[in-house]
Amino acid sequence: QVQLVESGGGLVQAGGSLRLSCAASGSSFSNYAMGWFRQAPGKQREFVACISRSGSMTEYTDSVKDRFTISRDNAKNALYLQMISLSPEDTAAYYCAARPARPWRISTTATDYNYWGQGTRVTVSS
Repeated sequence: QVQLVESGGGLVQAGGSLRLSCAASGSSFSNYAMGWFRQAPGKQREFVACISRSGSMTEYTDSVKDRFTISRDNAKNALYLQMISLSPEDTAAYYCAARPARPWRISTTATDYNYWGQGTRVTVSS
């Protein structure tokens, strides 16, 4: 089992940047494929980015490609989401999620993830 705690959210102007972090504790972090999801007010939770256990494989939803970068540091038990060129459409609560997986497996599907953080809110003003 793994516990996840997100941080780094806040209020930023359009065009600005933020770096979200997700601290993991409990079971061995390197055994988990990780993902970032977000949920805007009144909308369903959506996939943002995911990364394999080693970090060698990543995938992004189209709307954040070339603006967001997912990464992980297994030595620090940490997952990151670097976000640049933020727009009001990026306003949401951002959640990190973990799933036990084989080394090469990643998933864009929320129901594939077993563990979730409590979320960190990102608000982008126009």
